[in-house]
Amino acid sequence: MHSATMEVFAPTIEKTGQWIDDVMAETGWDSRRAYSALRAVLHVLRDRLTHGEAVDLGAQLPMLVRGLYYEGWQPAKQPLKYRHKADFLERFSEHYPGLEEDQRDLAVRAVFKLLARHVTGGEIEHIKNQLPAEIRELWKTAL
Repeated sequence: MHSATMEVFAPTIEKTGQWIDDVMAETGWDSRRAYSALRAVLHVLRDRLTHGEAVDLGAQLPMLVRGLYYEGWQPAKQPLKYRHKADFLERFSEHYPGLEEDQRDLAVRAVFKLLARHVTGGEIEHIKNQLPAEIRELWKTAL
């Protein structure tokens, strides 16, 4: 890769690596599993939010994370309406199959904790206000 290209992308590569490291530290998983968890949680969260709120969250993500966040987004099909934590975790399973329920719960909480550290408090409150009470419960250990 050209050195000028690396210079342009180095900050977002570094920041994305830090985000994955944070998920690894919370879950004890390797980088591939942490990346998959980050991607899956962001997709499920994005698809549950209104378009405006999904875009507001996306604006606060590092550039590479923002790219994976928007990957495959079909705004005409969102927001999805469901009310239960089990539904949120089931949607997570569709994006990251093969995990036990406790692992899904761990992954969601780890990513929510990461978001709580890196996204403004006001935006986190807007996100939580759009989520049903059972799903908001997943944020409790994140804040």
